[in-house]
Amino acid sequence: MEWVLAEALLSQSRDPRALLGALCQGEASAERVETLRFLLQRLEDEEARGSGGAGALPEAAREVAAGYLVPLLRSLRGRPAGGPDPSLQPRHRRRVLRAAGAALRSCVRLAGRPQLAAALAEEALRDLLAGWRAPGAEAAVEVLAAVGPCLRPREDGPLLERVAGTAVALALGGGGDGDEAGPAEDAAALVAGRLLPVLVQCGGAALRAVWGGLAAPGASLGSGRVEEKLLVLSALAEKLLPEPGGDRARGAREAGPDARRCWRFWRTVQAGLGQADALTRKRARYLLQRAVEVSAELGADCTCGPQEGNGPSLFWWSERKKDELLKFWENYILIMETLEGNQIHVIKPVLPKLNNLFEYAVSEENGCWLFHPSWHMCIYKRMFESENKILSKEGVIHFLELYETKILPFSPEFSEFIIGPLMDALSESSLYSRSPGQPIGSCSPLGLKLQKFLVTYISLLPEEIKSSFLLKFIRKMTSRHWCAVPILFLSKALANVPRHKALGIDGLLALRDVIHCTMITHQILLRGAAQCYLLQTAMNLLDVEKVSLSDVSTFLMSLRQEESLGRGTSLWTELCDWLRVNESYFKPSPTCSSIGLHKTSLNAYVKSIVQEYVKSSAWERENCFMPDWFEAKLVSLMVLLAVDVEGMKTQYSGKQRTENVLRIFLDPLLDVLMKFSTNAYMPLLKTDRCLQLLLKLLNTCRLKGSSAQDDEVSTVLQNFFMSTTESISEFILRRLTMNELNSVSDLDRCHLYLMVLTELINLHLKVGWKRGNPIWRVISLLKNASIQHLQEMDSGQEPTVGSQIQRVVSMAALAMVCEAIDQKPELQLDSLHAGPLESFLSSLQLNQTLQKPHAEEQSSYAHPLECSSVLEESSSSQGWGKIVAQYIHDQWVCLSFLLKKYHTLIPTTGSEILEPFLPAVQMPIRTLQSALEALTVLSSDQVLPVFHCLKVLVPKLLTSSESLCIESFDMAWKIISSLSNTQLIFWANLKAFVQFVFDNKVLTIAAKIKGQAYFKIKEIMYKIIEMSAIKTGVFNTLISYCCQSWIVSASNVSQGSLSSAKNYSELILEACIFGTVFRRDQSTKREDHYVRICAVKFLCLLDGSNMSHKLFIEDLAIKLLDKDELVSKSKKRYYVNSLQHRVKNRVWQTLLVLFPRLDQNFLNGIIDRIFQAGFTNNQASIKYFIEWIIILILHKFPQFLPKFWDCFSYGEENLKTSICTFLAVLSHLDIITQNIPEKKLILKQALIVVLQWCFNHNFSVRLYALVALKKLWTVCKVLSVEEFDALTPVIESSLHQVESMHGAGNAKKNWQRIQEHFFFATFHPLKDYCLETIFYILPRLSGLIEDEWITIDKFTRFTDVPLAAGFQWYLSQTQLSKLKPGDWSQQDIGTNLVEADNQAEWTDVQKKIIPWNSRVSDLDLELLFQDRAARLGKSISRLIVVASLIDKPTNLGGLCRTCEVFGASVLVVGSLQCISDKQFQHLSVSAEQWLPLVEVKPPQLIDYLQQKKTEGYTIIGVEQTAKSLDLTQYCFPEKSLLLLGNEREGIPANLIQQLDVCVEIPQQGIIRSLNVHVSGALLIWEYTRQQLLSHGDTKP
Repeated sequence: MEWVLAEALLSQSRDPRALLGALCQGEASAERVETLRFLLQRLEDEEARGSGGAGALPEAAREVAAGYLVPLLRSLRGRPAGGPDPSLQPRHRRRVLRAAGAALRSCVRLAGRPQLAAALAEEALRDLLAGWRAPGAEAAVEVLAAVGPCLRPREDGPLLERVAGTAVALALGGGGDGDEAGPAEDAAALVAGRLLPVLVQCGGAALRAVWGGLAAPGASLGSGRVEEKLLVLSALAEKLLPEPGGDRARGAREAGPDARRCWRFWRTVQAGLGQADALTRKRARYLLQRAVEVSAELGADCTCGPQEGNGPSLFWWSERKKDELLKFWENYILIMETLEGNQIHVIKPVLPKLNNLFEYAVSEENGCWLFHPSWHMCIYKRMFESENKILSKEGVIHFLELYETKILPFSPEFSEFIIGPLMDALSESSLYSRSPGQPIGSCSPLGLKLQKFLVTYISLLPEEIKSSFLLKFIRKMTSRHWCAVPILFLSKALANVPRHKALGIDGLLALRDVIHCTMITHQILLRGAAQCYLLQTAMNLLDVEKVSLSDVSTFLMSLRQEESLGRGTSLWTELCDWLRVNESYFKPSPTCSSIGLHKTSLNAYVKSIVQEYVKSSAWERENCFMPDWFEAKLVSLMVLLAVDVEGMKTQYSGKQRTENVLRIFLDPLLDVLMKFSTNAYMPLLKTDRCLQLLLKLLNTCRLKGSSAQDDEVSTVLQNFFMSTTESISEFILRRLTMNELNSVSDLDRCHLYLMVLTELINLHLKVGWKRGNPIWRVISLLKNASIQHLQEMDSGQEPTVGSQIQRVVSMAALAMVCEAIDQKPELQLDSLHAGPLESFLSSLQLNQTLQKPHAEEQSSYAHPLECSSVLEESSSSQGWGKIVAQYIHDQWVCLSFLLKKYHTLIPTTGSEILEPFLPAVQMPIRTLQSALEALTVLSSDQVLPVFHCLKVLVPKLLTSSESLCIESFDMAWKIISSLSNTQLIFWANLKAFVQFVFDNKVLTIAAKIKGQAYFKIKEIMYKIIEMSAIKTGVFNTLISYCCQSWIVSASNVSQGSLSSAKNYSELILEACIFGTVFRRDQSTKREDHYVRICAVKFLCLLDGSNMSHKLFIEDLAIKLLDKDELVSKSKKRYYVNSLQHRVKNRVWQTLLVLFPRLDQNFLNGIIDRIFQAGFTNNQASIKYFIEWIIILILHKFPQFLPKFWDCFSYGEENLKTSICTFLAVLSHLDIITQNIPEKKLILKQALIVVLQWCFNHNFSVRLYALVALKKLWTVCKVLSVEEFDALTPVIESSLHQVESMHGAGNAKKNWQRIQEHFFFATFHPLKDYCLETIFYILPRLSGLIEDEWITIDKFTRFTDVPLAAGFQWYLSQTQLSKLKPGDWSQQDIGTNLVEADNQAEWTDVQKKIIPWNSRVSDLDLELLFQDRAARLGKSISRLIVVASLIDKPTNLGGLCRTCEVFGASVLVVGSLQCISDKQFQHLSVSAEQWLPLVEVKPPQLIDYLQQKKTEGYTIIGVEQTAKSLDLTQYCFPEKSLLLLGNEREGIPANLIQQLDVCVEIPQQGIIRSLNVHVSGALLIWEYTRQQLLSHGDTKP
């Protein structure tokens, strides 16, 4: 077309100057410039042939170049892309640039002046260097690409080098920073695609400059640089790799570059193979494949020097080993290409080739690497970083299994890969999930493989490498925010590494950083387990000669005692043994060296740190800050470790020896404590540190476990400190009562003193309280002094800091006394008559705030310089507010004690007592109002004592002041809701809240008056249940407290004891059906069983003969049936283990528990509802429970048998999905009639019913009927009933026929399976009636998910609700518990996934669209469709399309339409419900009405495919595998079955094995897969086309 246009122009005028001049006038549109290019190229051709004008043409070309094209290109360089000119929008602008550049090249050639090309190149290069990030750079690139070929290699060599260098820099710098990166990236792509290929064609200097820029040392390989570098390398591959050819080509190659010999080239390729961008990976694979092809064609040896060290080359070639090399690289590239599919079932068959790569890569002769191991790491890195998490996990597992079958030589790259990409991949928590079928509590398979791999790998490392590798490994665990699960398994793997002296002080610090930084936010249990493993790691891998005991003790302080390193645990014992073995090898500690000790013994070290700790420096005298607790924790930990280590050294450890060792360590401390009361000038910090150490010693020495009472260390330690009680208590009394605490910082000391006093009280209570001991006197004096201080300070004087602080101290001391008396009745100082303490507390002005002292006055008390900043900060509004809140909190602690002691004096009416002697107790309304005010003032962590007061007040005032009580409910619930994420204080507050809102008295009164409080309590109840869905344990607190309070009330009160519980039966109902959340956005692995266990054990305690219990049980049973019906109506279609399934399952489990307590009168009212539940389409487990409860009812109350027989006379439409349920009940007729003397009539009725169903057209129904018939006939033969002789021939022949079925078909297998099914073969409805069968055995055997199995030991461990000593029905008495889930699945799987109103239950795997009423057989159904198609003139093929794995209705609708158009015989889908979907109908356009649709669910596909194989069908999979056949080369058999994969996962691995052949569609693009509907349509058309050709039909 272009040639014709140029000829037409030249035919009009032979004057080129006139033609060119005409085209150069007017607007520079894309069409005009392109026409100019056509003409110039035509003129250039004529000039080359010698037919052009001799002089006019060069001059005209120069004029066009200088007068038109160069100005045009300059204007384009200055104009931004997307300018206002519509003709120069980006797309048109690019056309103009390309055409102008090509025209300029022709002009330069026609002009015959090389200087013109050089001048244009110089100008364009300057523009490029000046603004290469600007959009105008594109025009400069076009000019250079146009004139580059016209430059002279020798004369313009320097210019070519500069242009080449600039081009490479621009191409590699396209991914720069900043907002201008977009235009720069476009320019870089243009340079790589347009300019560089032109420059390398020039050869010589330009080619060397380009290669020099690409292979420059020090070039970084960041992700952006790799992409740009590979873009350039792939564009220039043919010039950078040698060309195979003759001698002349070989000579040319010697001067040119050979990228194969450059290690930087291969590092770039390797980096590209692991990039996230698919196009970059494809370029890297292309370069690798091209290099291998070139090497094979050249046939010459080639070696790329290693980057460092003496390892194998990154790439090498040897003609002698050509076959092995080709095999290695072909497999390598195949694996990399297969990984692009991201589908695990496609990749798994290729993974064995990865094992082969390792076999090729390691020399059999010397065990060294032949191929650089970094190539293998590229494959694993690609798998680790795949967006398909299943593929990532498979890659990690494959890597961890490497050393199970082979031993690989050491390589630094291998270690770096483990520290880098492997650990990055291991940070994904989902990798550690359990395998399907693996029991709860078992270790993660990947965790075990990681452990085995790390142990093996470290054992194979060279000794000089182990230390550095382990240190890097541990430091990697601190380099990012790891989740709890990966850290746990990494720590466990480290802990199992065999003992080796690998870590020094750096390793110990790294382990400490893991605990401090990485795990600080982790869940407590996981964090504690990881700490244990890290301590074991330290003990196994630490070189004790490189660390001191001081270093070890500092590390031990990073472990939390309450989470991991508790005294008495096995880990503590292991640590003590480790210290005992190594104590003489530790490096000397700085502490020991400073005091002249050069021994490294543990005893010497501990003695020195105690002495150093107790000793105080002179400068500390003026310091008013409380010392940090860290040193006290460290010293106490090491003292107790040393004592226990010393105990290990002696075979017979005695109390005397323990006492001697402890005295050696603690003598300095005890000496100081004994001087507390006599030395008034003892430094303040010294006393603080000693008291801190005392507390920490007492807390740390407490053993965990049953041996705590026999602990000699604890006993000796307590005796030591009890001997100092008088001195310490006198000191504390003086400090608390003599106005010595007068600054804000002293409040921390007050807290310390009160904690010590509480510990001393507890110590004396353990050995027996004696009225004469010193603590008694101190408490009494402290109480009186505190009351006196508080009374004196109410005189109205101007407050000072000292007086206000003393007021806070006195109130805190009173609160401690009250708490001690409340918890220890032995401390009752006064009789029940109100004493000074009670009178003072009762008259206390509640919620009284402390007036903030003036700032001027504060400074007078801030005498130590160090205290001034604390005073200023703590006396600010926020700091003083905390002090006031603590003061109010302590008030309510005291009031709580008072209300509990005198709760009997609280009036229940609203009338006020005129002269109360205890106002706070006898004026409860005012106290309740103050409590509500306190809830608004106090912070959430200080409201606990207010809740305790409300527990006493609300039951007394609910009747008279209901609105006030409701207000307290609301305010308290708001506080609880706000605390849901605060673990430390949430549970104590929740427990207190539940105790006052759900107090049995409150519930009883609220239910009695049925006011607003009653509905508010129920509202809060449901809110707590809702909260429990996201926070485990909340519902446990509520149900446990309510059940315990109802049990107590039921045991202490007579007949009406459970009447209040009946009003709250919804609580028990919700508890009975409570369980794991199933929603995908909330699904968590949590232990929710204890809510149900509590409710079930409570129900087991109820007595059916007690009227209140009976009414409660009956009300709950009705609510359970209502819940079942509600769930059934809410969603007719529900899946196995769905939320609906679980709820219904729990409902029927509870009804079974209640059954023994239900009498005949009540059952008479609900029996129809139970039978009706049998007619519902249910999952297998629910069917068994319904059948079981019907059997139990009929056994206990045979009067209901007539109603049972009526169930068989319902219309067939109602029975089609439920008759098997009633036939299953009938199979246990021997149990039902166990207590009936006359069985003949019942057996006769049963035989008549069963025989009718033995001849049903449905095979499944026939099976159930035959099982029932066989069992019934066994009973008849035992009874020898003569009246049944007439039926004997019919029954015997029927049973003989089914027993003697020939062949190995499904019918015979199903008959054998159903007879072996546990419900018919082993299950005994009476002997198996126990909690174990209901909650564990039957759910397990019926296919329920493991979350629903409640083992019997959980019932026995839950002791909050104890069962009676004579409770027997825990365990099953039959062999049922030993069975495993059977394979009879006809009634267990699949039949309940469809709506009962629309679908029928069929025997085989196919379900066809036809109403039951039409009674059309399977064969007639196929003829029906074929007949309809034949009448329409439609041809039916033998192709079956199976789409059961496809999820989306749009894809199914499109396939349905395609299958109908091309005449497929059947379309198989996973559920026929899809045809009612609007999206399906929109795409199918009524095709489902003309195409046979068959339902085969995914679990049934294997059987279906095997059945079709027996019918002569070839099973064809549409999948990309290593052995797939090209669609264009495959010949379809006439009887073909086409299996299509899932949209995301393709065809599962278990179905791949069923395929006869895999066919894949050839592809030319980058994207690896087609839409499943499109893929199916292509194969359906190819099948149709081949069949048309084979039958000679030319019609499409």
